[in-house]
Amino acid sequence: MLSFGFPPMASPQARTLILGSLPGQLSLARGEYYANPHNAFWKIIARRFPELAPDYASRGATLAHHGIALWDVLAAATRSGSLDTAIRGDAVANNFRALFHAYPKIRVIYFNGAMAGKLYARHVLPTLTAQQRAIARHTLPSTSAAHASLTLAQKAARWSVVWQDVDPV
Repeated sequence: MLSFGFPPMASPQARTLILGSLPGQLSLARGEYYANPHNAFWKIIARRFPELAPDYASRGATLAHHGIALWDVLAAATRSGSLDTAIRGDAVANNFRALFHAYPKIRVIYFNGAMAGKLYARHVLPTLTAQQRAIARHTLPSTSAAHASLTLAQKAARWSVVWQDVDPV
């Protein structure tokens, strides 16, 4: 089934970009990033920002306030289910040249899982300017429940590197 991603969740103050691969089925159905309650993303964010509200709009406002943007590497792809390993070869990348032009303060990218990083290297890096390719990139453990080799506490500890690049609480 062909799946289409969401527009970026970003503000003009965005300096940190967190990239997933492509929203899962539940996220697509709800129109929200990381909507699956078994995904640890919002739990990890709440550990850093205790003021994080349960409603999606407020969550986005909290991230924006701290200079964090969310997006996915892919704009569309055929995938059965929600696993990144099920993404087929027809993947279409989002337009990162335009994103970096619209949000020029972005200085660091964190990949939510190894697949997001691999997809970015394959589909996005060749399309970027030299300056855009120079943006720092780091791969973090996937927050997906399918990535069960780490506990929530272990994932949160590894994700703590993100906080060095965001506004203090």
